[in-house]
Amino acid sequence: MRVGFIGLGAMGEPMARNLARSNLLHAVWNRTEARAAAVAADYGLILASSPADLAAQVDVVLLCVSADRDVLEIVENLLPAIRPYTVVVDHSTVSPETSCQSASLIRARGGDFLDAPVTGGVEGARSASLVIMVGGRPATLAGVTPVLKTLSRRIVSMGDVGCGQAAKAVNQAMAAGINQAVTEALAFGQALGLDMHKVIDVVAGGAAGNWFLDKRGDTMIDGRFGPGFKVALHHKDLQICEQMASELGMTLPLVRQTVADYARLMAEGHGDEDISALYRLKKPKA
Repeated sequence: MRVGFIGLGAMGEPMARNLARSNLLHAVWNRTEARAAAVAADYGLILASSPADLAAQVDVVLLCVSADRDVLEIVENLLPAIRPYTVVVDHSTVSPETSCQSASLIRARGGDFLDAPVTGGVEGARSASLVIMVGGRPATLAGVTPVLKTLSRRIVSMGDVGCGQAAKAVNQAMAAGINQAVTEALAFGQALGLDMHKVIDVVAGGAAGNWFLDKRGDTMIDGRFGPGFKVALHHKDLQICEQMASELGMTLPLVRQTVADYARLMAEGHGDEDISALYRLKKPKA
């Protein structure tokens, strides 16, 4: 099975490298060619000249890009090279509507499409321990499962196309609440004058322990917000959540607050920082 990868950003590049180390990756393409060229050179891969050039040389195309418009643009560019056995797997986080539209376009050319967003952060991408939420035909998923296992510790079929993205929206809404709770609690502890590294260590071992505290607690206390999951990307994802909730006649107050907080961070020039940068808005003033 020949695999191609499109989108070599913070998540996509380590995912592609894991595929290459498993001898599954055949070709790569990225909008910024230098990133794809580096991966291709490291593993002796084909550096495709376009998405269609990549699709023409592989059986499975994996996507990991930033936004709905990017997914639809890539899918449109893939179409001339789609064949009856081509499977396109989208690991981006986009709306269910975009996934359904993409599936319709790919299926019209005889191929098939899975929406397969991931969770686990950059750490999970690097260690091949992502969790993948998949929407699409079970038979198609079964065919590409050996590829997805190279990237993940768990793969869950959520239902039809779009259901993977719906599950990811739940994940992103929950991540917003966790971010709010952890940053607010750590700011509270700092205001109390506690040794916050000790607080993080003891709390992480109890009922309030969680992935975000474990991975980001110490770094945010130290004022380090290097890119992991960017504020601007979570802001985009939460806007999708708000739109989905609105269509259901629901409101998501915590999501709304986080969207507003992220907008403030972005306006202050912190959009490319990790979402733990929310701590900037909560920590006690010097």
